[in-house]
Amino acid sequence: MTSIFERALGDDFHRLHPMMKRRFSVGLDSAEACVGRGVMTTIRRGPWWTIPFLQIGRLRNILIPDIGADVPFVIENYPYRDPLGRETVTFVREYRIGSQRRRFDATMILDQHRIVDYLGTHQHLAVDLQLSVDEDGGLLLASGDQRFYEGPIGFRFPMLFSGRARLREYFDDADQRFHVDLEVHNSWFGFLFGYRGSFECEWMPATDAPERLKPLRHEARV
Repeated sequence: MTSIFERALGDDFHRLHPMMKRRFSVGLDSAEACVGRGVMTTIRRGPWWTIPFLQIGRLRNILIPDIGADVPFVIENYPYRDPLGRETVTFVREYRIGSQRRRFDATMILDQHRIVDYLGTHQHLAVDLQLSVDEDGGLLLASGDQRFYEGPIGFRFPMLFSGRARLREYFDDADQRFHVDLEVHNSWFGFLFGYRGSFECEWMPATDAPERLKPLRHEARV
């Protein structure tokens, strides 16, 4: 039984920390979902001129314009088969910043040997992900090429107007928690957005995702 992440990483999957292996074994074969609950120690953004960029992303749950400390959050990873027959895993994060609720929507599929991450409520942005494993058994994720899709329109998204993400997730035996550290940079504007936090996970049987976690539209193009 293999998840989309195991297939993408190949033999490197077995270099992950055992708890990371369980977390990224979520899929239709394992028939298991993973829900994490924790706190973002910090949520940061770049200088004031990055705010309009982040506000545009907020409209479709792609980016978060807010900043905060000790922000409660939930991440929900559920497997399901989308209307196009593809195994899909949700990566939906919800934050509570003061009185505001913010949500980041992502759904991932395997296309040949690469993970494609669809961002937003309508899967407008498709991002190629490069996965690797560090010496501590943590997962390193770097975003690559990005493509924008809307109706009949489809084009490679210019990186001048977007950002590249670098994320590290690992399990700390000392505190028995998962830790995550993300930064998004633009080649011209520099640092755009980032967060750092930790969470605990619970697993439950699942071969479908709640409708509230699925995108409003599934994009056929990768």
